[in-house]
Amino acid sequence: MDPLTISIIMVVALLGLIFIRMPIALAMGLVGALGYVALASHYALFAYLNTVWVDKFMSYELAIVPLFILMGHLATRAGISAAIFAASNAWIGHLRGGLAMAAVAGCAMFGSISGSSLATASTMARVALPEMRKHGYSGALSSGSLAAGGTLGILIPPSVVLIIYALLTEQNIVKLFLAATIPGVLAVIGFCIAIAVYVRLFPNEGPTHKRAPMSVRLRSLKDIWHIVGIFVVVLGGIYGGFFTPAEGASVGVVLMLITGLATRGLNARAILDCLIDTAGSTAMIFAIVFGADLFNVALALSRMPTELAAYFSAAQVAPMVVLMAIIAFYLVMGCVMDSLSMILLTVPVFFPTVMALDFGLMPEQQAMWFGIISLVVVEMGLITPPVGMNLFVISAMAKDIPTAQIFRGTTPFIVAEFFRIAILVSFPVLSYWLVDLVG
Repeated sequence: MDPLTISIIMVVALLGLIFIRMPIALAMGLVGALGYVALASHYALFAYLNTVWVDKFMSYELAIVPLFILMGHLATRAGISAAIFAASNAWIGHLRGGLAMAAVAGCAMFGSISGSSLATASTMARVALPEMRKHGYSGALSSGSLAAGGTLGILIPPSVVLIIYALLTEQNIVKLFLAATIPGVLAVIGFCIAIAVYVRLFPNEGPTHKRAPMSVRLRSLKDIWHIVGIFVVVLGGIYGGFFTPAEGASVGVVLMLITGLATRGLNARAILDCLIDTAGSTAMIFAIVFGADLFNVALALSRMPTELAAYFSAAQVAPMVVLMAIIAFYLVMGCVMDSLSMILLTVPVFFPTVMALDFGLMPEQQAMWFGIISLVVVEMGLITPPVGMNLFVISAMAKDIPTAQIFRGTTPFIVAEFFRIAILVSFPVLSYWLVDLVG
């Protein structure tokens, strides 16, 4: 059997195992191991496994992942989400649909510290959902805005998935953080516009309430100054070259720990729980990373990514058509797979293909552009039925809201995401303009 046929069988087998709900790490590892044996030998597989554990998991760059995860858990336990939402609500909550917009803004601010979409959605929902329901917001708008706002954690720096993309493609993490800034801001603006249009069409679903006095607004800013300070110190220090991303993550953990202790949001038990949760999250991510590495190494042995890139490079197919096909694939797979697994599974195959095409960009610009587009499309999968992870997080916390209403509530945000994808595809400069400006 020729290597290309084996690679096709591997992909089909992997998708089959995923659809029957086998854990993604186990599915990729199993198929990758069997494919490795078929393409080389079991001796070669054992030799590879003998070194990969150290080579992969002793990586200095990979240390960023548990550090940012720990910072996110500390932020969650410290209770800063309440202050973030209160500040957003004080300034824009009086608008029609303003509480939903405040929830989106709060998710953006919390996501800039946690780096996790699921943590952002669940944490902000605890604070914002009761408030929106109390003010007469519909279940659809309340749940939809929180599910969509939660997706911002995957793109707004620091993002764990963005870090993994940088490591997979050997790109500069700092530059990718900068590249994600404008698309992240576009997401917040797009979601707020979607809310404004929605409440204009359905006024009763997002009623207005009394404007907060200026004294309350100013006091709300006082309550979040330390959060803004951590964001500025961590990302500003990384962007300014004062410390590496790993050092920045360490600084963020220390500052968040000090903040949590100073505000009495953290105690010994809460810190221990954060460490345990971080260990669990890191183990899950590293298991997926290992399984994906084994699968992708087996694919590399079959030369499938290289052959695919060479085929599209030689064929008379417009580069934009190839990109549209990749986006369509992501949209479909986003309905049944989580974001990290999709990035780990597809980037080693799609990245060489995209880089072999001529979009009129410099290689580094093209790598950043494709990375941002990939994350934006994968981000949509978090709110796309039937397996959007954020939908189930909100559903578990809003038991009084039917699942059908939650699905309906995400519709305007999915439409907004399609517009954002169209903008980013049409204007690649939005994905690297800040990098060129700073660099």
